[in-house]
This record gives sequence, C-alpha cells and structure tokens, in this order.
Amino acid sequence: MLIWFLPLFLVFLLIGLPVFFAMLAAPGLLLFLNGQERDIALLYRNVYNGMDSFPLMAIPFFMLAGELMNRGGITARLVEFSQALMGHLRGGLAHVNVLSSMLFAGLSGSAVADTSALGSMLIPAMERQGYTRRFAAAITAASSVIGPIIPPSGIMIIYAYVMGESVAALFLAGIVPGILVGLGLMLMIKVMADRYDFPIASPRTTWGETGRASLKAFFPLLTPVIILGGILGGVFTPTEAAAVAVAYALVIGLFVLRSLRLAEIPDVLARAGMTSAVVLLLVGSAMAFKTVVSLSHAPETLAAIILGLSENPLILLFLINLLLFIVGMFLDAGPAIIILGPILGPIFTDLGVDSVHFAIIMSVNLTVGLATPPMGLVLFVASSVSGERVETIARAILPFLAVEIAVIFLITFVPAFSMTVPRLAGFVN
Repeated sequence: MLIWFLPLFLVFLLIGLPVFFAMLAAPGLLLFLNGQERDIALLYRNVYNGMDSFPLMAIPFFMLAGELMNRGGITARLVEFSQALMGHLRGGLAHVNVLSSMLFAGLSGSAVADTSALGSMLIPAMERQGYTRRFAAAITAASSVIGPIIPPSGIMIIYAYVMGESVAALFLAGIVPGILVGLGLMLMIKVMADRYDFPIASPRTTWGETGRASLKAFFPLLTPVIILGGILGGVFTPTEAAAVAVAYALVIGLFVLRSLRLAEIPDVLARAGMTSAVVLLLVGSAMAFKTVVSLSHAPETLAAIILGLSENPLILLFLINLLLFIVGMFLDAGPAIIILGPILGPIFTDLGVDSVHFAIIMSVNLTVGLATPPMGLVLFVASSVSGERVETIARAILPFLAVEIAVIFLITFVPAFSMTVPRLAGFVN
C-alpha cells in the first residue's frame, strides 16, 4: 500500500498544496491507513533530523553572502563590468544579462537570487533599449539557472549531503557545464540578434574604461576564488567557506566599497533567514519523505523497472534525463534530488557511471527545471519582477530551454566536460 505515496504526493501538488505539506501529508496519510503509527512519529521526527546537519549550514551562509553582496551594490558592479566587455555587441544587454549571471553565480549559487537581483536591474534597462519585456524576462530566467551550476551551489551541497559525495568534487565538476550553458545562451542570442536586429547596448569601451570597470568588480570576483581556493587547499570546509564568504561580503560592503550601511543589516538578515528557512524546511521534509521511500521498497521496484528497459547505460541515461526533465517541471530541485538521488544514484553507479558524473547530470537537469513551465520557480520570480505573465515568459524562453537541454545531453554523453577539472584536482580517478 505504501507504494501509493508518490501518486498521492503528485495529486496533492496538482490541487495546489505547498510542496512542504504535500511531502509530509502523502506518506503520513498512507502510514496512518496502514496502521504504522510508530513510523508516523519517525516521519515527522526526521523533518528536524534532516535539517540538523553541519554541512547544510553552508546553505543559509551562502544565501546571506548573496544578500549582502546584492544589497551592497555588488550586482551593479558586476553588470557594469559585463557591459564593458560585451555591451558593444549586437544584442549587447542580452549578452550582459548572461555574463552577469555567470559572474553572480560565483557569489550566491541561487537561481532565485540571480533572477531577482539581476532582473530588477536589467529587465527595465533592456525594455528601454527596445527589447520586449517578455524576451528580457525570459533571458533573465534562462540565464539564472547558471547560478546553482557554477560553484558555490546550494543544490550540490544538498546532493553531497544526501549521497555522501565530496562537495569540492561536485563544485569543480559544475564549472565547465555552467560555462557551457552560458556560452550556449550567448550563441542563441547572437542568432536571434542577427535575425531580429537587436540593439547595441553601448559603444566599444576604451582600455581605460574597461580597466576601471574591472577594478570596481575586482573584490566581488575574488569571492569564488576565496571559497574554492580555501576548500581545495584544505584551509576550511564548505560550511566554513560559506561563513568566510559572509565575513568577506561584510568587510567589502561596509569598509572597502562602503556601499552597505549598518542600518541595512537587520533587513538583510531577515531576508536571508526567510529564504533559508524555506530551503531547509524542504530539505527536512524531503529527508522524512525519503524514510517512507525506503519503507515502501520503491527503490528496488524502480531499479528493476529501469534495468528491465535496457542494459545499455547510454540508453538508460537518455531515458533518465527525460524523467528528470519531467520531474523538474513540477518539483523543486532540492526535494527532487533528495527523493530521487538515493534511488537512481546507486543504479547508475552499478552500471559503471561515475557517481560524480551522475551527480552533475542530475543537478544540472533539475536546475534547468527551475526555468521550465508550468511550475518553474524562476519563471514566477521573473514574472513578479517584470510584471509579465508567466505564460508569455514560458513561450519566450523555449529557444533558451532548447539550448540548455542540448547542454544536458552533451555533458551526459561526453563525461570529460564535467569530469576533467575534478580529475585534474585529484578528486576522481
């Protein structure tokens, strides 16, 4: 009977129940009907146990660092730096949008923060230059998924926590896929710019102007260097690196750039706390959900079904990518990873797929789901920022989604794109 928890969970989602409550209500109801009252107590106790983890403390710290950077005017400096490099191209502001997302990814690791921070600046600017609002919102949403792919990444921290992988290995494995997504989006923008005669954002900057923009962005761009350098050098753990990022953001904002005021700190803390609470509650509920997954023997059943389809790992990877893409349409990346990671990861590891490679396939696929209709979270954030309807943004984003899907299959079938950097660093064989 417990095997029905997943269909019931989907029904709860379709009727509009928030994910957190659906993840607890579906298994809780079935456990009650099955007479397993003790397991119900275990289910809800695991909500707290799922959040009570030192590695997961990195998530609120990274979110706080992103909030501090954004409030301190760091985002504007990154946009100015991006415009100095790419503003002279046709479709310049669209290119700037993508490059800014790639740079912002190294600060926050959050697609929602990226959409909110960059969208509030770039969507009105793009509209003033003649782009349609729906196109500006679409490219903002599409580029924001780079945030959780290029390190630091909250989604990869969650995957590492659930599956016992190295956070540093996943961070390194995400660098090239994140860059590929950015370059693919820029290529699509170039094709569209030539076809629709997009405007040039600004004249080509002089070397002096580029140098000044680079100096303004220098301290913010040191953030990912400090984070990754400290982790790879064994100076601190990923959680400690997140705390260092917060301290660095405070020092830069308050004393170096003097763009952050002490009076703004309480509001920054409140915003970061609210966002972190949402993520950690989802993680806790997903860990509780995972308990019922194991009780129902669903992993064994699903493994038998998957292996019965084919013995060829390449065909199975293709099919799993389709499954993950569909899951990403309806479920947030964090809960999806916690639910499906323990089920799918061991299956593909046994088939000879490297565990880090599969982690990147799953993380990138579900991250792209954040921008996928009908339930993609960043679509709703982009709609809120731009005032454009979700349906119109969803239609405008389709060419960019096609690029991101192509990148997913590229990193799936050419492991070198994700595995070379961690292999050179000695994290994988």
